[in-house]
Amino acid sequence: MEVKAGSIDNEWHNCDYEIKEQDRYLPIANVGRVMKKALPAHAKLSKESKECIQECVSEFISFITSQAADKCKIEKRKTLNGEDILWSMFTLGFENYAETLKIYLAKYRQVSVDSTCFQRSVGSQ
Repeated sequence: MEVKAGSIDNEWHNCDYEIKEQDRYLPIANVGRVMKKALPAHAKLSKESKECIQECVSEFISFITSQAADKCKIEKRKTLNGEDILWSMFTLGFENYAETLKIYLAKYRQVSVDSTCFQRSVGSQ
């Protein structure tokens, strides 16, 4: 099944190319791996359960990203950033997830800065 990206009723998303179904979803193996980590070791996952979660997660990502993209469009920016995603999550009522993501994003940025500083110091020796 293919979905026409231009069929979304938002100018930000209007385009004239087709999006293949496999390109709209996270890889099923990754979804299954995350699901298994949340379950007891002896638990089994059906193909249908993985596909259902795959669709839900992909829809959630699209929902959050669409809100963030609308904000960027209003602000006349072309690049989404972490703050846009956090803003979108807070705006849409996903505060609990946003707080966790905010902590993760801060740690990620700190590791990135530390790594860059380390690479520069090693390169200058």
